[in-house]
Amino acid sequence: MDDPTLIILMYFIIPIWFLAGIVDWYCHKRSNISGTSGAKESLIHLLMFAEVGIPLFMVLIFEVNSLIIAISILLFFVHEATAMWDVSYAVTKRHVGPIEQHVHSFLEMIPLLALVLVVGRHWEHFIALFGVGNMSPDFALELKEDPLPTWYLVTVLLIALALEFVPYLEELMRGLKDKNQKSRGEPGDIRTKNISPVSHEQAEAASPYDTSVAGEEDPGVALEELVEDRKVDPIHPKR
Repeated sequence: MDDPTLIILMYFIIPIWFLAGIVDWYCHKRSNISGTSGAKESLIHLLMFAEVGIPLFMVLIFEVNSLIIAISILLFFVHEATAMWDVSYAVTKRHVGPIEQHVHSFLEMIPLLALVLVVGRHWEHFIALFGVGNMSPDFALELKEDPLPTWYLVTVLLIALALEFVPYLEELMRGLKDKNQKSRGEPGDIRTKNISPVSHEQAEAASPYDTSVAGEEDPGVALEELVEDRKVDPIHPKR
């Protein structure tokens, strides 16, 4: 194994993705995702996990050709669109702090970096998608002729399940449990008891789609100040 791009993919890109994923999950838990944005955002997170996990699995198991590259490119753009949907929803429901925002930058760029390295290793298959080069696009799905070490594949799959899928599944379960408690009139998480609902107009003002230029309030700061201003006394709530 003397290909530096393969070594970078195996021992740098994938571990960084795992690390960023578990830090992101912890940020969600610290911001009480189950009692704020709830199960809906957790479902979006699981969707993004699939959008990154599917091409990762295919690159590890199958021969990389035009088919694998095309699927990876398509899912990268789908993942980016889903990430925008995720953040635009999350900031209207809970505080998305600077650490979580920084982690998001890793989670968005890691798939792109991995895709660029894969394309670089299989350039002829990539340009064949556009009718360029000396070979026709290969859309066959075939196992690798020279597979990666079994111990590595098993380790990656187990870590992906343990540090990515299971935590986000647990996050979803917490959100569903909190939703069920609220529907039965049971008290939710203590951290959300003193926060009154955010109106539609206020949510729109905190959306990342809201223009933030010189002289305008940053939407992230606007949301944080909104939550602080709308805290109420549990004994004498605002009316």
